Amino acid sequence: MTRAVVATAFGGPEVLSVIETPVGPTGLDEVMISVRAAATNPLDYKLYSGNMGRDAARLPMRLGFEVAGVVTEVGDGVEGPGGFVRVGDEVVAYRVAGGYAAELVAPARSVIPKPSTLSFEQASGMMLTGVTAVHALTVVRAGAGETVLIYGAAGGVGLMVIQVAMAAGARVIGAASPGGHELLREFGVEPVVYGAGLEERVRALAPGGIDAAVDTAGGDEALDTSLALVADRDRIVTLIASKRAFDSGVKVIGGAPGADPGTEIRSAARLELARLAEDEKLRVVVAGAYPLAEAADAHRALATGHAHGKIVLVP
Repeated sequence: MTRAVVATAFGGPEVLSVIETPVGPTGLDEVMISVRAAATNPLDYKLYSGNMGRDAARLPMRLGFEVAGVVTEVGDGVEGPGGFVRVGDEVVAYRVAGGYAAELVAPARSVIPKPSTLSFEQASGMMLTGVTAVHALTVVRAGAGETVLIYGAAGGVGLMVIQVAMAAGARVIGAASPGGHELLREFGVEPVVYGAGLEERVRALAPGGIDAAVDTAGGDEALDTSLALVADRDRIVTLIASKRAFDSGVKVIGGAPGADPGTEIRSAARLELARLAEDEKLRVVVAGAYPLAEAADAHRALATGHAHGKIVLVP
């Protein structure tokens, strides 16, 4: 048996509770992980909020797509994307089901070695946002010597986008609320504040123009500014699907109907992200860590949308 967080109903964070539930045994090409940290993501609370359907058959609902921990059980000769997996290995697992738990059985294909430069808390939050960042920058073809505008730069995905872009040699201008500007400067980003006059503020920083834009937050301002500043609409990408985004001809990525899921790009990105972290070119900002029993409080913090970094659960 293990402890796990479940949503017992559809609603707000108050529906989350910790239960005792069976775990294992491991099957062929599966790995048992002692979870040291599990990252939260906005998709988690969207699933139990009811906004993505209210099928009672899905309750109680396990949550969590990414974890970091230590392998406690695995068969002989089992391989993951990074090679053979052995008992005692420190690993990151993504994409998994039911990661908010003390122990977890995960497919070996989801498991890669944890970068030694990251704590378990940091490593647990590197993959979902990281593969999204790689996908976004791949579709807009951002490269060395180019100037990229990131909207929502101080959020979980935004912080990954800026680091992956800068590792590729790009110059990054990041739109964020003033509270995130100091953090962005630490990463070498040139911050600009949201609101009226955003286009002019960006032009003042980059009179030579913006080559590509990544919108991680959505909304008219992000789209209007990107369309005004980037000549080629194929080099504008948004993570937020909307009729206007589709109609405007920009790239829309993610899991929404009609969006590009980028499955192969995201799968391949995991080892590249781990390499960047190992080379100290990528770090994960942890905005808060909560025990499993306080998952509801963690989700209340997550739902504000104001966390500069990842919120994680620690069993």
